[in-house]
Amino acid sequence: MNKNILLNTVLLTGAVLLLALPMLSNAKDLMVNASAMGSLQPDNMMELEKAIFAGGCFWCMEKPFEQLDGVVAVVSGYTTGKTKHPTYENYVQGGHLEAVEITYHPAQVSYDKLLDVFWRQINPTDAGGQFVDRGYAYSTGIFYLNDKQRKLAEASKAKMDASGLFGKPIVTPIKPAQTFYAAEDYHQDYYKKNPIRYWYYRKGSGRDQYLDSVWGKDRGEHKKMSSLKEKLTPMQYKVTQEEGTEPPFNNAYWDNKEAGIYVDIVSGEPLFSSQHKYDSGTGWPSFDRPLVKENIIEKVDRRLFSTRTEVRSRRADSHLGHVFHDGPKETTGLRYCINSAALRFIPVSKLEEEGYGQFLADFQ
Repeated sequence: MNKNILLNTVLLTGAVLLLALPMLSNAKDLMVNASAMGSLQPDNMMELEKAIFAGGCFWCMEKPFEQLDGVVAVVSGYTTGKTKHPTYENYVQGGHLEAVEITYHPAQVSYDKLLDVFWRQINPTDAGGQFVDRGYAYSTGIFYLNDKQRKLAEASKAKMDASGLFGKPIVTPIKPAQTFYAAEDYHQDYYKKNPIRYWYYRKGSGRDQYLDSVWGKDRGEHKKMSSLKEKLTPMQYKVTQEEGTEPPFNNAYWDNKEAGIYVDIVSGEPLFSSQHKYDSGTGWPSFDRPLVKENIIEKVDRRLFSTRTEVRSRRADSHLGHVFHDGPKETTGLRYCINSAALRFIPVSKLEEEGYGQFLADFQ
């Protein structure tokens, strides 16, 4: 580089720096002021606290707390285990249990109130799980994050025990909190994302029946789930609940050729696979076998002046269709003739996201 050009460049740079010094000083002052302002956070940001409870299926524990004024967030997750970063596939093996982490504003909702709502969601006398879900992974627990929470929890438990409300001694433990790991996204706000499946699970698990028997209608559920009739389309209700039949060649899946599985529209239990689907020419989805045989119940159907074999789902008890012995001879010889209205199709690309990852290997 030419020496004169280099000298001029240095002089110009120096002048720019001299001019910038006051600006830099002001910038420093602004940074200091911004830092000071940052320490003056609103009360509702400074005073947020957390609480961790386990009450069996974490889907059912989110809604009652999210409805409370002063609760900022409720996260489903795993805790108490020995492994790091557990997933839904391995949390049981790692010794974790399902729990919820509640972020709340104590000036609006007290920890005592959270405890009161907690007792109204569980059977605290059951050490082996909760309702239909059995095993340690579904057991109950209060996990305190400070000594104040511990004292409040112990006092609340003693009060509940003394009331004799549950008819047996309370076995829900009170323990110091351990690392809480958030569950996968598809588990968060499950009751909002999958209202039909959530409604059916609550109905079939025995949780609501037990809670109503103990608390009556005063148990912290401020909004009742709509009836199943309101959750399903008229055709879905007619087929699954009234043993109806949808029109052939005018339904969602009769000609569907995409890879994936078919689950019960009410409960979500896996029923059939595209790998066993074939064109029977009848205008309804036809399969030569179930995907999970245990999820299918067959019953004698003597309606329509003939004897047929009705097919129903085990958990939801939904009417699905009928099975006949005129299927492909090269496979099973069976034809499961199923109403599309009784099914929900999940493509392979959504299996993991929807919680059916165990079937991915079938398509690889």
